[in-house]
Amino acid sequence: MARISGELGRMWGAGIVGFGQYRYADAKARIHSWFLTGFSPRKQSTSVYILPGFSDCAELLARLGRHKTGKSCLYINRLDDIDLGVLETPIEQSVARMRAKHETG
Repeated sequence: MARISGELGRMWGAGIVGFGQYRYADAKARIHSWFLTGFSPRKQSTSVYILPGFSDCAELLARLGRHKTGKSCLYINRLDDIDLGVLETPIEQSVARMRAKHETG
């Protein structure tokens, strides 16, 4: 994630390691910052954040290996269960989309 984002990881709260950041406005025009991509090692599984979601990643996810998905999270029980080379592509796509859509820095 550091190589893909070009940013060092840093803690976002107590349990998320995020790389890079983007800014967005909420419904009341307040500006917030969040990370471009990141992960959270949790007890049950590791969450990998693919922020735009998985709408066009079906082929990649089919090749990834054993995982589950949420709206913008990829849940992995063990890194041995997945192909790390395949995982790079949705992370790269996610970072590129977030940079194209939002102010980053």
